[in-house]
Amino acid sequence: MAHSYAQLYYHIVFSTKHRERRIDAELEARLHAYLGGIVRNLEGVALEVGGVEDHVHILASLRSKTAPADAIGKIKANSSGWVHEEWPARAGFAWQVGYGAFSVSHSNLEQVKRYIQNQKEHHRTMTFEDEFVGLLKKHGLEYDPRFVFD
Repeated sequence: MAHSYAQLYYHIVFSTKHRERRIDAELEARLHAYLGGIVRNLEGVALEVGGVEDHVHILASLRSKTAPADAIGKIKANSSGWVHEEWPARAGFAWQVGYGAFSVSHSNLEQVKRYIQNQKEHHRTMTFEDEFVGLLKKHGLEYDPRFVFD
């Protein structure tokens, strides 16, 4: 085969450090747009970005040459640096060390988009911790509850 073809979609989830509620109304829309911009700078496509006060979800298509861990590291580092630069009073803003990255099939893209769009409604009845552990279980990932959250 002369050419290689790949279409890789990821549902990326990460929290603010210690799940502190640092993403307020003033920050939310600009942060979500900025996160999408970072994905574009990585030659990917942010299909949906959303979340609530203590975490974000990104549905993204990344290039096959881009390792998810590298992309997520850049997304987190660049966005926290931007927050500190734009709002010096938010010096305490930081992301947790870890993240979740789950593959998404093309046939499930709309379902995951809706899930991300409905985060505010979803978190009226569920904590981030319960949501994240549920995602780990849904995707069949083994984990040690002692080390899931920083």
